[in-house]
Amino acid sequence: MNDLPKFKSGQIVALEAEDACLYAEVIQVVSDRQVCWVRPLMLVESAADDPPASYDLRESSDLIWPLQLFRAALDTEAIPLLVELDAGAEKGAIAPGTHRRFRAFISRIWNAHPRAFQKLGETGENQSAGVEHP
Repeated sequence: MNDLPKFKSGQIVALEAEDACLYAEVIQVVSDRQVCWVRPLMLVESAADDPPASYDLRESSDLIWPLQLFRAALDTEAIPLLVELDAGAEKGAIAPGTHRRFRAFISRIWNAHPRAFQKLGETGENQSAGVEHP
């Protein structure tokens, strides 16, 4: 358990799946449940022959996901992305097709790490098992 990342609120983290990377801001870490509440910022997809494509996710839903899936984003990768977000279009509605890409990315993560999400469910069940309900 000590090998879990130690993130702080406001820190930029990355979550990778195949040829894509989600960059998000840490809102809160719940150490007892080993989850990280993050606010997605940008999804970056790389293709072999094309330059990376980025999608603004600032208006998408927050995620509460297993802490072990995230890594700290390096300054050298995060700062240019943040500059790109600020230089881009005004924060507003998500561009068409971006939701689809985000959902596909989420599905890839779920499929690649089923045990991490299974453990997440078990942790919640274990915590509520000792609670008496009327």
